[in-house]
Amino acid sequence: MPLVRGELVGLIWARPLKVGQDALTGIAELANIAAAAGADEVVLVWETHDVATACELPIVGPAPCLNMVLATPGGHVLHQFPYSEQLLSRSSEGWASVSPDWRPAPGPQPGGELVPPIQSAVNFFFTPVELDHSDPFGVTVVLMEEDGHRISLAEAFAR
Repeated sequence: MPLVRGELVGLIWARPLKVGQDALTGIAELANIAAAAGADEVVLVWETHDVATACELPIVGPAPCLNMVLATPGGHVLHQFPYSEQLLSRSSEGWASVSPDWRPAPGPQPGGELVPPIQSAVNFFFTPVELDHSDPFGVTVVLMEEDGHRISLAEAFAR
């Protein structure tokens, strides 16, 4: 979620990712919209198991855990919300329906350690996009949508 002067630019989701390099690249590419919009603040949220599995990385930190990083050009703060899963039901196909049982959360971690694809995105959030076009933001949105990313722009940026 990139923000410009406190205003939400839009929401960006990593496209359906293939395990491995595609996931690493897809997560890092999330920085493109923030950079193209000239974001001065970005909020990025991920689940520990999901990123570790998709990127074929070891699990680092509490798991399962919902993670949130608030990044600015001056640095980032990591917030972690660990939980355990409470099984609610299981379908005949084997799908489980679970509910989070939230555990005590550690305090905010200024400069907290981030897994490589998340760190990559954070590193590029505030790198200016240099496109020879009158609307580099619009071009970036189109290119990312063509790559399969889902992008929902805030009203002010959708014009």
